[in-house]
Amino acid sequence: MKKVAVLDYGMGNLRSVAQALNRVKQPNQEIVITSEASEIDAADRVVLPGQGSMKDCMLAINQSGLREALLHAIKNKPLFGVCIGEQMLFETSQEGPSTCLGVLPGEVVHFNPELTIQRGLKVPHMGWNRVHQTKSHPLWEGIEDKAWFYFVHSYFVKPSHLDHEFAQTQHGEVFTCAVAQDNIFATQFHPEKSAEDGLKLYSNFLRWYP
Repeated sequence: MKKVAVLDYGMGNLRSVAQALNRVKQPNQEIVITSEASEIDAADRVVLPGQGSMKDCMLAINQSGLREALLHAIKNKPLFGVCIGEQMLFETSQEGPSTCLGVLPGEVVHFNPELTIQRGLKVPHMGWNRVHQTKSHPLWEGIEDKAWFYFVHSYFVKPSHLDHEFAQTQHGEVFTCAVAQDNIFATQFHPEKSAEDGLKLYSNFLRWYP
């Protein structure tokens, strides 16, 4: 059996992510929620969820003893980051402020309050919104451009290189909501809360060989 490891470092909607993955896994795949570095090392692919504050998430990663195993996985196997799991891949965050994993160049920024107030929008950005695919990617297969996905966040990633941006959403301002590089794919939205298109995205990840 090939293991798909959902990283448990004390932060994140682990059960919902694992349940969604179990619904679309292949017969030879096993979904495991793990806080063991050895299981992450042995996994075929890894999912990095996250929720809460960046400062707390990074503290939890560093104190869990999983940071090195996670960084090794990011370099060597398919990895899907979700919400703060996406944000942690970048260099710095305005939330805290915090130093992140530094895998991708760029920062995590807060929504511009002037733009959201002018348009009568609230922060956190919470609920369903359309996702515009800015580049093709195997994980978009079978998902229409501008499909609806579910968001809950006050910060978003601002990549230094637009080559890493694979989708945008608008909430007062246009922002990056999906990024990719080589074996990495990550989203600001929550596929596990996004009905059939979210399940399709996870299904594509479980079958993806970059």
